[in-house]
Amino acid sequence: VFPPPHTTIIRVSCRSVLGLALSTHSVVHATEQGLSLLDTWGDFWLFRFVVNIASYCTIIIPGYFLIRYFQKRNYLDTGRNICFPVIKACVFGNESKVAATAAEEASMAARSEATESTSKQALKLLFCAAGLQFSYLTWGVLQERVMTKTYGATELDPGEKFRDSQFLVFMNRILAFTVAGLYCMLTKQPRHGAPMYKYSFASLSNILSSWCQYEALKFISFPTQVLAKASKVIPVMLMGKIVSRKSYEYWEYLTAALISVGVSMFLLSSSTNKHPSTVTTFSGLIILAGYIIFDSFTSNWQDALFKYKMSSVQMMFGVNLFSCLFTMGSLLEQGAFLESAKFMARHSDFAFHAMLLSVCSACGQLFIFYTINQFGAAVFTIIMTLRQACAILLSCLIYGHTITMVGGVGVVVVFMALFLRVYARTRMKSRNKKAAVAAQTAAPVQKV
Repeated sequence: VFPPPHTTIIRVSCRSVLGLALSTHSVVHATEQGLSLLDTWGDFWLFRFVVNIASYCTIIIPGYFLIRYFQKRNYLDTGRNICFPVIKACVFGNESKVAATAAEEASMAARSEATESTSKQALKLLFCAAGLQFSYLTWGVLQERVMTKTYGATELDPGEKFRDSQFLVFMNRILAFTVAGLYCMLTKQPRHGAPMYKYSFASLSNILSSWCQYEALKFISFPTQVLAKASKVIPVMLMGKIVSRKSYEYWEYLTAALISVGVSMFLLSSSTNKHPSTVTTFSGLIILAGYIIFDSFTSNWQDALFKYKMSSVQMMFGVNLFSCLFTMGSLLEQGAFLESAKFMARHSDFAFHAMLLSVCSACGQLFIFYTINQFGAAVFTIIMTLRQACAILLSCLIYGHTITMVGGVGVVVVFMALFLRVYARTRMKSRNKKAAVAAQTAAPVQKV
């Protein structure tokens, strides 16, 4: 009736082995699911954004406590060790702000000399316009190429895309930091008065805005991004009211409203063939909104820092110094620096694109400072507005983006509003200058 003992043992052993095999398969399957889930989270832009912020906090929080420590300790009166000059420059700066600097006087002299020769001034303007157009049009084309296309694709291999936007930000900032440092060493600069830590605020917002700018191209087209940048006038005005307590004229609100209408027409009429998923498009718009907010804070904070009478290149050096510190620390903490370096080693064309992208970004910043120094902000704004229109046209020609009739009207409305804004601002400045001259000529008469 009962089976032999050895038969029972064999059956139990077989069942145990089968159960162990099934449980092992379940564990392996669960592990594979866990890895795929981790990879999915790694591809999610919000997760990467939070991880980057956490990495920056590992530098910001200790730095904050160090600054508070030196400030509470009254280090300027008590500290006289070997680190005193560095700590003084980083935490306290030079509080005696110089009213007029040698660099500003040289800038005014350069402008007066430029008016002597019309042909020379025209050549300078042509040089500035060509430099800005070439630098930023090339930068825009490369930006879209790096973030949206694959590298190493063959008939048998689909290739791979570069994912880490923060590495591109680091590449741009390290070269800009080097160029600004060399420029400051080779040319005479005003005495620096700002505490170095104050650059970190603009640096952090600049890093985040650049990251959002690169990351958004994974979800939206380049023309959409360019038009969204044009609409940052509105948050810049809001940040100006909040940060700097600025007031604006009626024409500024009118042009901002026209820009909003034009951008809305373009976005609502854009073709969704490339990004059929509503969630994906919505993610792109959220990232773009983050770019606009961070970039608006950057410009307003930098404008507030100029009360220390620094030069634009000194501002470029200070902001990029902290940008290199933040991005390098974050990349090393996440282990992303090595992965990006391996990607660069696998694909030489990506290495060339990344280097050229950084060169265009650094040269573009120098052209910005030189153009504003020689011709003022109004001429610079006109050149950059034309650059945005050319960037949209170039992107459509190279990468095949389509724009509907309503979207084209929206583009025209946006650029008309931008040119109207420049024209109104120029007229207002000339009117203020005439009023100031009239007041100066009328003052001696009143005294007599």
